[in-house]
Amino acid sequence: MIIKRKIAPEILTLSRQFPVITITGPRQSGKTTLAQMLFPDKPYTNLEDMEQRDFAVHDPKGFLEQFPDGAVIDEIQRAPNLCSFIQVIVDKTKKNGFFILTGSHQFEMMSNISQSLAGRTAIIRLLPFDLEEAYPNAKKQLLDILYTGFYPGIFQNKINPSKFYSFYIATYIERDLHQLVNIKDLSRFETFIRLCAGRTGQLLNYTSLSNECGTDQKTMKNWLSILEASFIIKLLKPYYKNLGKRLVKAPKLYFYDTGLACYLLGIKKPEHLQNHPLFGNLFENFIIAEVIKNSFNKVETENLFFFRDHSGHEVDLVFDNITSIRLLEIKAAKTIHSTFFAPFRYFETLDIPVEKSYLVYGGEQSYKREGIHVKAWKDIGEI
Repeated sequence: MIIKRKIAPEILTLSRQFPVITITGPRQSGKTTLAQMLFPDKPYTNLEDMEQRDFAVHDPKGFLEQFPDGAVIDEIQRAPNLCSFIQVIVDKTKKNGFFILTGSHQFEMMSNISQSLAGRTAIIRLLPFDLEEAYPNAKKQLLDILYTGFYPGIFQNKINPSKFYSFYIATYIERDLHQLVNIKDLSRFETFIRLCAGRTGQLLNYTSLSNECGTDQKTMKNWLSILEASFIIKLLKPYYKNLGKRLVKAPKLYFYDTGLACYLLGIKKPEHLQNHPLFGNLFENFIIAEVIKNSFNKVETENLFFFRDHSGHEVDLVFDNITSIRLLEIKAAKTIHSTFFAPFRYFETLDIPVEKSYLVYGGEQSYKREGIHVKAWKDIGEI
């Protein structure tokens, strides 16, 4: 069963406005399936195929002549110089939706795309399923959802999540990293990823992480950049605009997928989450990942931050709307307590216009209280 992706209408609209559509995102997020589903009349080629890649690298003009009416070209980062030749073709044909490109390695692709296809391509970021895509009708059990994660292959092929993520990490570390960067000690890098999972939802202490991993900070920051550019982790930056307060400067670390984080933490079953010390962090991670997916699915700029000052005042998410902000606080508890509203009250003392405030919690009812939009976790898509 192929699950309809929310981002599909946006891609079709953009394909009528741009000659090239570039779909990027983590490996196994459904890029190929989506491209082929939306553009079934276009021929398809995959540059992971050694013969096709060799053709594209050594005879790019001849390779592209196979596709006089354009094509879906998968894993474009495997032949990045192809973008320059695509530019020449689309400038000549002046047809929109001519080439559909996909690729998993964001930072390797973007320099070539930005140089060759600037103004000619729309950039689409496709993450794994969001909550509504993965569970459109079935009753949602929170622990199962956090443990399973949202990668399409788990749902479409009914794969055990632990097995899926085991193969995923093995493929990422043993194969993709060799293509992306020269990491000599792969076992230490795997340890590093697991250490990152243990810091989910926490301020990133570079010194602590470096010491625990046994590597220098320069190497560690490079590894963090790789994980972020590969859509494995998200480093959420602190909000500081127009504030004269003493604010923390370190980012907070999240994973784009809670299932992957659970696997890296050694969680074997959903019920193991019930009393896990990081349950609250994983719940927060889940909500923030859903908000990011919502932005990407609308092809909007993801202007998300967190707020924390040195006095302990904190808000989990700040939506920066340029002239105003929206606030979102996240609590895993199933029952609302009056103390949950304290961050919003503190923000009322700051000279920043707040457009709307949300409190997302682990309970089942959504309502409005004291001017705050209280949202059950299952209703996160409404924000």
